[in-house]
Amino acid sequence: MAKVLRSDTGKWSLEAAKARFSEVVRKARSDGPQHVTVRGRDSVVIISSDEYERLTGVGPATSLVDFMEGLGLDGLDLERDVDRGRDVEL
Repeated sequence: MAKVLRSDTGKWSLEAAKARFSEVVRKARSDGPQHVTVRGRDSVVIISSDEYERLTGVGPATSLVDFMEGLGLDGLDLERDVDRGRDVEL
């Protein structure tokens, strides 16, 4: 079976994908998923990060500070009452 060097259908042999990885990534971003075969059988699919986030619902991570500030808790009263504990006999 002839090895696929490059395909307009988005199918690449592992050897071709390794040799032309930049092109595979560019095509995944512009043309959609790129299939990579190993020994002629489908093995993995390379997709853009935008497509991955759309499919999984996982967005870019935000810092804890940004997350907390985004909660809109500006008017929340965080004052504590004075608490001296309780008497305990030992």
